[in-house]
Amino acid sequence: MSTHSPLWHPQTHMPTAGRDRLVIASGDGAWVTTEDGQRLLDLPAGLWHANIGHGRTRIADVAAAQIRTLETYHLFGAHANRPALDLAERLAGLLPIEDPRIFLTSGGSDSIDTACKLARRYWQVAGRPGKKVILSRDGAYHGLHGFGTSIAGLDFNRDGYGTESLVPETARVPRSDLAETAAVIERIGADAIAAIVAEPVIGTGGVYAPPDGYLAGLRELARQNDILFIADEVITGFGRTGEWFACQRWDIEPDMIVMAKGITSGYLPLGAVGIAPHVAEPFFTGAEAPIFRHGLTYSGHATACAVALENLNILDEEDLVARAAKLEPVLAQALAPLVDSPSVQEVRTAGLMAGVQLKPEVDAGKVVLGARENGVLTRLLAGNTLHICPPFVITAEEIEYAAGVLAGQLQAPATVSA
Repeated sequence: MSTHSPLWHPQTHMPTAGRDRLVIASGDGAWVTTEDGQRLLDLPAGLWHANIGHGRTRIADVAAAQIRTLETYHLFGAHANRPALDLAERLAGLLPIEDPRIFLTSGGSDSIDTACKLARRYWQVAGRPGKKVILSRDGAYHGLHGFGTSIAGLDFNRDGYGTESLVPETARVPRSDLAETAAVIERIGADAIAAIVAEPVIGTGGVYAPPDGYLAGLRELARQNDILFIADEVITGFGRTGEWFACQRWDIEPDMIVMAKGITSGYLPLGAVGIAPHVAEPFFTGAEAPIFRHGLTYSGHATACAVALENLNILDEEDLVARAAKLEPVLAQALAPLVDSPSVQEVRTAGLMAGVQLKPEVDAGKVVLGARENGVLTRLLAGNTLHICPPFVITAEEIEYAAGVLAGQLQAPATVSA
């Protein structure tokens, strides 16, 4: 492969990308095939998104039919398109928020920016303009737009951007310490805090499930201090934890819920924010209602919304959310023996997702390349952690195969750096 392609890969050390580039040409179920003809089991489901698997021709048919009719039309002003209206209705019936309003976006980072801006705008309209600070958790990832970069709980995603001036009103709280979180709120002052953003399961930060009672405690802490609770379900939404939304698994009702990825299973870019009625009400009531001056050209893109609706149909018809729940213990059992490897520090699972944390001295890049050579795709998350988040259509046998390949790589002395 040429090392001189003009393509700049996101979040990538480009000299390495030029040397190790892997061109994916096609996909089918839980597998992808490279331009060179190698078939690979897709453990990361792309970037956490291929919930229904690759190669669904009925999704292609729906997209083609919508494009032939109307590729899209914007939602600004009084304009709408039928797929956007229908998707908003469908989502409103699924979300763990009673009678929500739905703001459609182009993806997860867009959705985070939307939710954070709306949180600040809400408090301004409510006559409390001092409530500006957005809290987030250590280790959290919330995309890489302006707000997402500023609230990142992974330092390497904030470094070098002047976040003290990008969006300065942000602060981090511990990953799972409610007492210390309460202390941070007291130190900053609840009257200065607009919202807290939390992934129910921290994903890119290493796959950390919430301790028992943590999410309910965090939700209550936010409620007691008049802080909006924003659940970032970009990864966990649409079945990843065995429920439609992780908030349902852990029995919490957020003020806003942020979605993307699994909303279309990656077949087209789309995101959404579900908004509780008490947050939306000031913007929906009366002739003098304020305007939320925020929007995207592709908010509610008609073809993306049609694809999302068909994706939800497939999840329903094939009972794939329940399938993800049934595969959770299969994945946990298959990966558990890896902790006995001399290369592994910890194995963490949560729903149909897992992180295999390697010891700091292990050259994880060699593990990833070795697994690829043996038919299994994985990638690195924070903390030298292997990313495992397969499509819901993966079989128990394929999970066992993947675990075996990883076990072989993690026993190899070559994985340890000199």
